[in-house]
Amino acid sequence: MLTHLLPEHVEVAICLAEASAQRRGLTSELDEMWSSVGKQAEPRWLWHAIDHHSGTVLAYVFGRRKDTVFLELQDLLEPFGITRFSTDGWGAYERYITPEQPHVGKENTQKIESQPINLRTRIKRLVRRTICFSQTTTLHDLVIGLCINCYEFGVAL
Repeated sequence: MLTHLLPEHVEVAICLAEASAQRRGLTSELDEMWSSVGKQAEPRWLWHAIDHHSGTVLAYVFGRRKDTVFLELQDLLEPFGITRFSTDGWGAYERYITPEQPHVGKENTQKIESQPINLRTRIKRLVRRTICFSQTTTLHDLVIGLCINCYEFGVAL
């Protein structure tokens, strides 16, 4: 049997979707993607963050798999006011994100885990076994950055 509620016991909040998102805080997914420049002994990492709800890229940074590069990404994300992060549990995330913010696990990182396969199918130099590779880090970062700007932000080349 269903219980009846009196109207005075029910609270209804009506707001625009944008206001609701601001009220609950922004959730971001963080991940890093490996590639190489010149030879595989010189790895280059793409660190990026996307909005959990819309899947849009918020920020990205290139560098090594070091804490300093993650801190650069974190500085870029600061203006967004992110209240919750979903990560894969790599050490830099645990060291620099406050304990109440991160959520480690694959259930909330599904969108960002599909980003590497999308980039690898569009950019031949990101495929692991290929004869096409970047000679310099500048060219490598430029090509990937242009691809992200074109496909994610809709910026024409």
